Amino acid sequence: MGQKNGDGEGLDAALAQVSDDALARAEEFVEEEEGALNRFGGALGIAVALGAIAMSLFHLYAAYWIVPAMQLRGIHVGFALVLTFLLYPVAKRYRDRLQWFDVVAAVLAVVVIGWMLHWGDDFGDRATDPTTLDQVFGVMLILLILEATRRSSGWVMPFVVVLFVVYAMAGPYLPPPWTHRGYDVSRLVGQLYMTLEGIFGVAIDVCATLIILFTIYGAFLQFSKAGKFFIDFSFAAMGGKPSSAGRAVVLGSFLLGGPSGSGVATTVTLGSVAYPLLAKSGYERNAAGGLLAAGGLGAILSPPVLGAAAFLIAEFLKISYLDVILMATIPTLLYYFGIFLMVEMDARKYAMHDVPFGERDSLLTLTRRYGFHFLSLAAIVVFMLMGYSPMMSVFWAVLVVFALSFIQRDTALVDYDVLTRRVPFVRGLWDSGLRKALETGSTGILNVSATCASAGVIVGVVTLTGLGLKFSAIVLAYADGGAKALVQLWGLFGVAETAALLAQMKLLLTALFTALIVWIVGLAVPVTASYIICAVIAAPALIKLGVPDFAAHMFIFYYAVLSEVSPPTALSPFAAAAITGGDPYKTTLQSWKYTMPAFLVPFMFVLDPAGTGLLLTGSFETLETADWGSILLVSAAAAIGITALAAGLQGWLFKRTTGLEKWILIAAGVAIVYPSQATDVIGVGGFLLAIFLQWLRRVPRPLPS
Repeated sequence: MGQKNGDGEGLDAALAQVSDDALARAEEFVEEEEGALNRFGGALGIAVALGAIAMSLFHLYAAYWIVPAMQLRGIHVGFALVLTFLLYPVAKRYRDRLQWFDVVAAVLAVVVIGWMLHWGDDFGDRATDPTTLDQVFGVMLILLILEATRRSSGWVMPFVVVLFVVYAMAGPYLPPPWTHRGYDVSRLVGQLYMTLEGIFGVAIDVCATLIILFTIYGAFLQFSKAGKFFIDFSFAAMGGKPSSAGRAVVLGSFLLGGPSGSGVATTVTLGSVAYPLLAKSGYERNAAGGLLAAGGLGAILSPPVLGAAAFLIAEFLKISYLDVILMATIPTLLYYFGIFLMVEMDARKYAMHDVPFGERDSLLTLTRRYGFHFLSLAAIVVFMLMGYSPMMSVFWAVLVVFALSFIQRDTALVDYDVLTRRVPFVRGLWDSGLRKALETGSTGILNVSATCASAGVIVGVVTLTGLGLKFSAIVLAYADGGAKALVQLWGLFGVAETAALLAQMKLLLTALFTALIVWIVGLAVPVTASYIICAVIAAPALIKLGVPDFAAHMFIFYYAVLSEVSPPTALSPFAAAAITGGDPYKTTLQSWKYTMPAFLVPFMFVLDPAGTGLLLTGSFETLETADWGSILLVSAAAAIGITALAAGLQGWLFKRTTGLEKWILIAAGVAIVYPSQATDVIGVGGFLLAIFLQWLRRVPRPLPS
């Protein structure tokens, strides 16, 4: 990264703009994550929009009134499949054209779900002995889900699902330790289609009860222009310093990402506004893209929404979603602390200069006119603190956003002219932000619904075959062998070969293997699917070694999120590179630089009991008796470790680092992150040594004449 140079990496500040072509390329990456929708006009467009609105209204109804679980999940999958086949083309060349096979697939989806709903409780009662029609419809549903997932998310996830189904059927023919009894079509259909243990299991439950409501909530915020306010607020709050553009990106990504939970969308929305200012500050293309992608990644980590996987954590652990928000608080602060540090180092390292943000309203004016959007953002947490369930909290928060939007004419979800009858009511309501929010709330969830249904197949197979326990046993066996070798290695340096050291090394290797597995799975499938798969096959290994279940699941969640900036599925950096005109892979490396310090912190969750203090002990109930001194100490250690790693990776502390100082800082950061008293002392000592070495290289001030 640097300022303008001879090879053209820098940009002329006066000409730095985001072209329409660049935005179009960036939108392609949003479509790759969320899918490319058909855009129909006329009666067909109205009919499809009404179907999406009906889906949103049904789920708002289900949030307030009780709908039996099997009905709610079945209707959700039915809505999602029908809309997916109508809105997602089978191939790009058929885009914006409804084909006969799309209609056939949508009708089959209605038939399959209708068959399930028709039989009611009797349907589940015969799961151990399904009829021939049950089996036909069950196989048909699995195929429809695979096709819907392929259309909305690509071919990789369906391929993974097929591998798991093959594993379930080919058990007797597999070598140990993968061997199992094997299951035929009848048994698989009974498990996956006719119970709440497969397709209609935890993943679809969370999608139908929480994720879609948060998507509707985010759409209401979007169409009440909360996103525009958050961006304007960030630039107004952070102006006046060389690092202002970078700071504004970080704050803006937090405010935008909190309610949306989408990394790619946040990157594109913010990048279209912020990149010209980053370029004028002195950021070259790849570094600017890396910062934008890192900010976008924070959307999946930031309360109150986090990513879709966060809702699954609450359901898997049977805890309140408020507890998940609590656990994410300190790691989120540490994540943004690390990026803020790097932004400040950027400004000093490259002698960046102030950049005027142009004609913008002052911070006070913005807050006075549009500050009510902060109330919308806080509404969910307030309602949960008042004792409402997450579903009811989001339901009431949606109504709060709707009501508050009328404070200003330009943010109203229904135009004032409609309410005063200056515009025909029906036409005005159809053109309103309310209609668009209800429609977007459903269409924005379709790819997640398909992914969750596919993941339900995987979870059902894992439960049926016991694969989770088998996989954990294999991981622990490898970790045990590696731990013994490490203990022998330490023995060469005079370290006593104790049982405690062996257990410590085994836990370290298990955590490393788990992080690697989650990362590899995340290269192939979306964050939500990656978390679900690894929660059932990898988390048991950590839990068996004594790691609290909430810490194990948060560890897996954070490394699943890392896939968002990892090739070949690094959609956020690739979208940022499309905006900045940078190289996608160089941009990805830059985003890793900005995010890496914070992604070493999750090891503190699992390697030492005190590390769970970073998760605020996992719940509000246990927080009442928590050791706040220990929480502050481990948080301070994490902050120092992040500072050392950030300085080492940036090559700048108080001044440019030498090669020796750089590696001392990186080693110190890693040592501090590993939670033990000895490594903490070594890490802090290394950090102080780097500071001292920089002090020795200070430029003496000239004596006064």
